[in-house]
Amino acid sequence: MTSIELTQPEDAHTREEWEKGAAAVLRKSGRIGEGDPDSVVWAKLTRTTLDGIGVTPLGVPGGDSVTVRPARTGAWDIRSLVADPDAKRANEAALVDLDGGVTSLWVSADPRTDLARTLDGVLLDLAPVVLDAPTGSLQVAETFVAYADGRGVDLHPHTNLGADPVGASLRGAEADGPSADSSFAELVEVARLAQRHGILAAVADATAAHDLGASDAQELGYGIYVATQYLRALTAAGHTVAQAAGMIEFRFAATDEQFPTIAKLRAARQLWTRVLELSGVGAEPQSSEQSGEQPGAMRIHACTSRPMLSKYDPYVNMLRGTVAAFAAGVGGADAVTVLPFDSANGRPEGFGRRIARNVNHLLIDESHVAAVTDPAGGAYAVEQLTSDAANAGWEQFQLLERDGLEPLRTRIAEVVARREADIAKRRRPITGVSEFPHLAETLPERAADPLNDRVRRYAASFEEMRDHPAAGHVFLATLGPIAQHTARATFATNLLAAGGIGVDVAGATASPSDLAAAYQGQPVVCLAGADTAYAEWGQAAAEALRAAGATYVVVAGRPVEYADDSCAMGVDALAFLHRVREKLS
Repeated sequence: MTSIELTQPEDAHTREEWEKGAAAVLRKSGRIGEGDPDSVVWAKLTRTTLDGIGVTPLGVPGGDSVTVRPARTGAWDIRSLVADPDAKRANEAALVDLDGGVTSLWVSADPRTDLARTLDGVLLDLAPVVLDAPTGSLQVAETFVAYADGRGVDLHPHTNLGADPVGASLRGAEADGPSADSSFAELVEVARLAQRHGILAAVADATAAHDLGASDAQELGYGIYVATQYLRALTAAGHTVAQAAGMIEFRFAATDEQFPTIAKLRAARQLWTRVLELSGVGAEPQSSEQSGEQPGAMRIHACTSRPMLSKYDPYVNMLRGTVAAFAAGVGGADAVTVLPFDSANGRPEGFGRRIARNVNHLLIDESHVAAVTDPAGGAYAVEQLTSDAANAGWEQFQLLERDGLEPLRTRIAEVVARREADIAKRRRPITGVSEFPHLAETLPERAADPLNDRVRRYAASFEEMRDHPAAGHVFLATLGPIAQHTARATFATNLLAAGGIGVDVAGATASPSDLAAAYQGQPVVCLAGADTAYAEWGQAAAEALRAAGATYVVVAGRPVEYADDSCAMGVDALAFLHRVREKLS
């Protein structure tokens, strides 16, 4: 990797200079000691993913370079999800989206879906349709093609009949995976139908693993494994490897973890190119305009993550979706779906759909993110992260090749447990849910959406408590004047609110008798004050409140002998909140 000389000599700095500057900031904040070497900043500032990959604070020369790069030129395909079981409403949503600048449709369907009504007025030669039919995929594909033939339409070449028997099985109840001959027999028939119409046949939908809680590497490995399974099935049916590869589209999740998402999509191209090389096809990534003509080219559809969305404070989902869509575009996705911000609340309505499609327009037309091909290319940190992601993804792919799908469920469960532990301790904060919750908010009312049943959201453990508010309030026993107790009182209030627990605040106090006078009989009290106040009259305050009727005393800060519980940074918030809720019941 060649370094670029800066314009002015004084703009060039050494690694040691950066370490010294960063260390000075961390010492001031108390994160490292005076005796620690400056080089410790790397360990302090490097974040480790669930795959054990380090995301460094600064890229440095000398890392591995990426050999296969995204090559999409120009704007990506803006794809909206149409998943309303009512064909009339689905059609209205599709037409409004297309009129608002969406360029393709992702249609959830089953054999009962009225595709003719759903797609009435859609220009199928201009707007690709990607089917998503976990059940009856062949029947749905035949119905769709017959409808298009009846209209005398030449389907857009990026239209996809959407067969994905592996994904359907992983999402469903069949624990042994889709090894049944019938599953792949349907895939082969769908492929023959697609080939006759010059369109795509299958989707290797890695979001099936992501929605179960998979890590990025597991999602990568799974997506490549599924596509490889489809290659084998289609070549066994008489297609060449190149023909089979040309009928497969990939789908990956884009999350609000910006750099890992960019790296994941870039790594996916590395892995698929390697598979095709081993299969005898030398495929280089092509632009979205060329991919229909180059059978080996990888076509990626990125969809913003459903598990990352929160039901509470759903408007924060607009920010999550924007970061995820940006990462998808920078990572070279050929098509991007931004799920509406209200998706976690149920079936999205018009406002949410409009915001979702406009996120893409803002990124493409106003921020010009699509104006540069592979804009992250050459950035040391991204190149190294891409290489690390590709290596980790290939390891997961090899495990799947060796063991099949069933062990993947166990490995995903292990990742879920680690993620849940991080969320419980708020090392992975969820804004609006585990951090900065608003107990008095009014949630948007939406019709139930079966698609939400496919996932367990990352915020689910906290949301379950919010769904059922605590039986009573905690008395927040604030020690001293407001200026002295504000920090810990705010911390405790937010932490308790994350568990659906409200507080009654004592206000400014000067003695235990002031607290006793403000106390209203709550069984749980939480002392909140400065360390000096705790030392001077914390124990007396606890004794006064117990005498007044309190049965469970919590202290905001380090544990003390006179309190039953404590809460501070790093506490297992879920366990703590469940204990408090039990005492309130």
